Amino acid sequence: MQARRRSLTLLIIAFILLIAGLIAGAVQLHKNADALWQIVSEKCVPDMTQRGNPAPCQQVNLAQGYVTLKDLNGPLQYLLMPIAKITGMESPILLEPTTPNLFAAAWQQRRLLAQKRGAPVDDRVLSLAINAQYGRTQNQLHIHISCLRPDVRQQLDTLAPKLNAQWQTATLLRHRWLIRTLSTVELAQQSVFIRLAEEVPHARGEMGKYGLALAQLPDGRLALLALERNWLKLNRGSAEELQDHQCRLLE
Repeated sequence: MQARRRSLTLLIIAFILLIAGLIAGAVQLHKNADALWQIVSEKCVPDMTQRGNPAPCQQVNLAQGYVTLKDLNGPLQYLLMPIAKITGMESPILLEPTTPNLFAAAWQQRRLLAQKRGAPVDDRVLSLAINAQYGRTQNQLHIHISCLRPDVRQQLDTLAPKLNAQWQTATLLRHRWLIRTLSTVELAQQSVFIRLAEEVPHARGEMGKYGLALAQLPDGRLALLALERNWLKLNRGSAEELQDHQCRLLE
């Protein structure tokens, strides 16, 4: 009897997840998933190369292969995107050594938030995030440069003394994360995408299942966080969940 109930429960859960997936897919079909790519390829880059004006982007860095764009969501949030067509975490291009170090570039561009605000923004307020393949709405890789949630800030401060260069598990916002520390030099030396593929078992063949985030710890080290998609726990791998686009830490 118990085995039958357990099987029935699993079937109900699977059915609910299937319906949720179909609804999410239907919603996605009604959105323009190429909107960001169109902005990059049809507006920002042509405007910069032909007229020297990156608008509507804030900048077009042809040498380093990226653009930055003010996101409509939140007063300070920016996006960093490659000039090349790279859909997202699942793209094998990210694991090529010649691909620009986009996360390092995004951390360098965190100054955009202070410029927009017109006042300094402490690094401990800031964060970077990229969502997993099915945790995003756009099919052009984009790294969110935004503020960290206050409760996540507190959790990372508590975890900091135990964190080191080895991947460890921790629960943030009811999801299981992998966390390791980095120095700013290490961030610049190796792409975090390559680091994830090389250091986390089985990640290389399943990169699209992961979201990544970056934040600073109290002692100045950086915390690299990886979130693996888990449908059974309603986890789509959206690392952006750690961010607060309204920037309450600045209040």
